[in-house]
Amino acid sequence: MSYSREENYIKAFGKNLAKIRKEKALTQEELAFKVGVEYSQISRIERGIINTSISNVYKIASTLDIHPKDLMDFDFENLPSSTRS
Repeated sequence: MSYSREENYIKAFGKNLAKIRKEKALTQEELAFKVGVEYSQISRIERGIINTSISNVYKIASTLDIHPKDLMDFDFENLPSSTRS
């Protein structure tokens, strides 16, 4: 089985995280401090450079006082995918 890194989804997740973070009036530095990660990690997640873990998704959502599924609330259907037929 090969590993496929769906960069379009990772970037969309990061963009959605940035939108929610800004709606909550938090800087990347403030969010990182509250989550307990380096500022650069939040920056890399938001820019779609890294594929964060489920445990980080949970910690970020808890810090933002949202359900983890809200971080995944972006338009999957209109994202190009290398694995779709």
